[in-house]
Amino acid sequence: MAEQAIEHHHGDQDIAEQVRTYAAFGALTKWGSLTAAALLVLLVLWFCTPAGFLAGFVSAAILVAAGVFFLRDKPAEEH
Repeated sequence: MAEQAIEHHHGDQDIAEQVRTYAAFGALTKWGSLTAAALLVLLVLWFCTPAGFLAGFVSAAILVAAGVFFLRDKPAEEH
């Protein structure tokens, strides 16, 4: 069997790019889910109930405000 050209040392590679990609995917998933939920609330209340556009818009705005409050990145505590 042929020898490997590069010897691998576990834990020696720079993973900064993977860490940034993972963080970006998490943020995109989090904020995308909030956007989809708010849009769903707006459209369901607007078209599927007699509540109408205004009730749907207000409900979606409240959901977005609560979502931003709970999903925002909290600063790390320093010890």
